[in-house]
Parts: sequence; C-alpha cells; structure tokens
Amino acid sequence: MNDSGPNNWSETTWDVIDPSAVGMSSAALAATVAFHRSEEADANRSLSKGLQSVAGNAEPKQWAGLLGPTKPRGGPNGLVLRHGKLAASWGDTERADMTFSATKSYLAVLTGFAVEKGLIKDIDEPMRNYALDDGFESTQNRDITWRHLLQQASEWEGTLWDKPDLVDRNRVVGAGADNSKKGTHRDLQKPGTFYEYNDVRVNRLALSLMQVFRRPLPEVLKECVMGPIGASDTWEWHGYENSWVEIDGKRMQSVPGGAHWGGGLWISSRDHARFGSLILNHGLWGGQRIMGEGWVNALCEPSPCNPNYGFMWWLNTGRTLFPSAPASSFFALGAGQNVVWLDRELDLVAVFRWIKQKSTDGLISKVMEAIR
Repeated sequence: MNDSGPNNWSETTWDVIDPSAVGMSSAALAATVAFHRSEEADANRSLSKGLQSVAGNAEPKQWAGLLGPTKPRGGPNGLVLRHGKLAASWGDTERADMTFSATKSYLAVLTGFAVEKGLIKDIDEPMRNYALDDGFESTQNRDITWRHLLQQASEWEGTLWDKPDLVDRNRVVGAGADNSKKGTHRDLQKPGTFYEYNDVRVNRLALSLMQVFRRPLPEVLKECVMGPIGASDTWEWHGYENSWVEIDGKRMQSVPGGAHWGGGLWISSRDHARFGSLILNHGLWGGQRIMGEGWVNALCEPSPCNPNYGFMWWLNTGRTLFPSAPASSFFALGAGQNVVWLDRELDLVAVFRWIKQKSTDGLISKVMEAIR
C-alpha cells in the first residue's frame, strides 16, 4: 500500500500523469481506452425504456413496474489509479450515472459504521432484535442475521415495496446467465445455507439499516463517507415512490441497493474512485481513520455459500470471476456494466462504466497488460 497516494488527493490530482511513473505503459493504456470504446454496453441510453433488460431482470409483468426514477446514461468512461496517481482517464468521469448493484457495496460499508457506532451489537444476532416492523417474525425469517443478508444467503420471505421475494427466486447473475426460471417457486432453505442474488432481500437490509440509524441512509453516507473523502456534490441516492416510512415521528424514505426497479445510487466515476481508494487503503484517508480496518477486511471474506462473494463485494477466488485479474482483486459490480475494481497487491483502483458484461474480463486484461 502506498500511504502517499489517494489519501492526499486535491482537485489538481485529477490531472493524468505519465503512466511510466507508476509502472504502466501509456501505449497499453491507450489500447485499453480504445477497447472500452469499441465494447460499449448495448443498453439503450434512455434507461427508462429498457431498465429490465439492462439489468438482466426480465420478469412477469405484475412485478416489472418501475418504482423509482431513472436517468439517461452517459457514454463509456473510466479511470485507472495506481499508487494513488491517475494513470488514465477517458470519457466523462464527472458525470453522475446510475450505478445499479454497485450500490450494494456502499450498503455493506454503511453496515460497518452501524457496527462501529454500537447500533448493531453483533452481526450474528437475529434481525428481529432490531426491526421496527414485523418483517422478521415469521418462522422462515426469525433466525435471519445481518451476516445472512450481507452474504445474500438470508432466504428472507415476504413482500417489500410491492415486490415479493419470489420475483428474484431462481435468479442467476453473470454473463450468459440462464434466467428462464427466475420468478418461479423454489422451496426456501434454512437461512445461511443457500446463496441467491435477490434485490428484494437487499432492499430489506437497506430498510433495516435505516431503522437502526433512525436516519435516511443518504444522510449517513454523506456524513460517514462521502464528506470525509471529499466527494463531489453530484451523487444522489434515490428511493421508491412507495418506500416512505415513519421513524420517531419523522417521515423518511428507504433507498434500494440497486436500480432493479429504478432509483439507487447515481454517482460519478471519480466519486466511485474515491470510495474505492478508501477501501483499498483499509479505511484510511489523508492519514486519518475513517472506518475500522476490521470491517474493511470483513467485506472481502469469502461467504460459505459463494466463495466469490463477501459482504456485498465480489471476490475473485481462484480467479474464477474474472480470469484476467489476480485472485487478490475484489469488485463492486453493477449492471450496465458498472465496475469498481480494487487490488491491494497491485495498489490499483480502476473504474469502468458502460462496458459489455461479456467484455469486462477483456478490459481487465488490457489494464493488466499495461502493468510493467
């Protein structure tokens, strides 16, 4: 880790340096940029017209309706930071775009702050001990813990914001995934024993987090993360039209962990890079401790039910997620494709926006070829 890196960023450090100063090839990085532009995502730039297909979420009409806002997407853009220096930048990296499920990684970080503040005493404690509603009182749900939800192994059963958990049962994610059975019945398993990527359950985690903070999560994110790391004021975290609840007599909106039904985190590549650099540097920023190193490490511990998944961060265990990246790499990933790639051994932060999912590993390989 290079302590003199992104921890000392100022506005001027967004100037691209000579890549050779951080052990990278300018010619190979130029090839990286060209490859990204040639492999731009197929998603309609007016995301509201094809949101379900963008995220691979085609589902029965009764559950497919949007609940939150959308915005047109920008073009392919990205950046590569090594040793805290900007080696490459292309496209509009200041544009705040929908980032889909990369939002989940932010939820995991906020859970860590709830633990550090003592709002969550033990992540292996049942959620029903914290809930301000009856969402964890059923036989199926009563033993679900924070850990189960963070690892997407909760098997939570119910309906939230008019979307039943059934909508994402039998869902498979990844390039070429077969979702022909998505939204069909599957017998639920014991919590903690079965991994399934399910946005309804992620949104249940977000609601539970808001209940323990007793504040809207965008406020908490700004106070705990985005403010301290000097993020811009362009990011927004949108909820659903029907996700308003009352806590302590105050009306507040719960936000989702993605954009499956609209809303979610809208953020620029530069702000993604700042967030990624905080995690890369074990929770340190500018020499100051922003979040505990223990929780940062916990984010990347492989889950029992999916070795490529930690606490809402994707891992590259055995180089099976992205063969071209080292096994030490980990990622915040969202449909589109939206990628925040971190690797401590390489001292690398890379952000890619709007790359074809099937071409993501190819783009990673181009960056790896640039490292001398």
